[in-house]
Amino acid sequence: MKKLTIAFQGEYGAFSEQAAVAYFGKDCVPIPKENFKDVFEDVARKQTAFGIIPIENSVFGSVHQNFDLLQEFSLHITGELKLRIKMNLMALPGTVLKDIRHVYSHPQGLGQSDKFLRTLKNVTLHPFYDTAGAAKMISSEQRKDSAAIASEQAAAHYELTILKKSIENDHRNFTRFLVLSTTAVQPKRKAKTSLIFATKHVPGSLVHCLSAFAERDINLLKIESRPFVGKPWEYLFFVDIESHQKNSNCASALSELKKHTSYLKILGSYEVGKVVK
Repeated sequence: MKKLTIAFQGEYGAFSEQAAVAYFGKDCVPIPKENFKDVFEDVARKQTAFGIIPIENSVFGSVHQNFDLLQEFSLHITGELKLRIKMNLMALPGTVLKDIRHVYSHPQGLGQSDKFLRTLKNVTLHPFYDTAGAAKMISSEQRKDSAAIASEQAAAHYELTILKKSIENDHRNFTRFLVLSTTAVQPKRKAKTSLIFATKHVPGSLVHCLSAFAERDINLLKIESRPFVGKPWEYLFFVDIESHQKNSNCASALSELKKHTSYLKILGSYEVGKVVK
């Protein structure tokens, strides 16, 4: 039986790999990619069955590049997952905390752990392209005076020792991941729909757009604006609503919305994601 291949950004041991396994199960085959665009391209070319990307963190906010890529590529959102993020300080076996002079991690890893990091003396912080990539570098280069902030899976994969567990500032630290596919799904349980639109340049246009949902008692879960690339000083609105696009009430709202927009793209309807702690 052919196993599912899942593209994710980062090295083995990245939180995105953890999210892929949590969503698809241990039999899936996560495929690491250098950057987020590579994930989108792999899925679009059907080189992998699915992709998984982080879209927002409960502490540090949205991953803006992935909002832009959702607009650029013709892919469907087919699922989501909210993963509890646990940051761990790790180093080569035999290294103790007092030996550490350098700490490497993704900028969000450093930022989400800054309260703990401020307690360390004579330590220099180094932003790195990936949390798991930092762990890989310390392991491969055998840096005895350095530590990485990454997942427990990264520590196990690169044979590092965890010096301190769960050093994140807020233990209610979650990242929401989206699952991408070339094929839409029909959610069987409680659904949400993600879409992008740009308003027409008339007074009250955004109010009219949002009223299309409010007047039909459709709950708005998220709204975020991004620059409309190629159209200076125009903006795209990324919206999540609590409904299925084929629900008659939602279909009516989308029909009304279209009257007040200059651009509209439905990203997909999918089941509300589970929380993995």
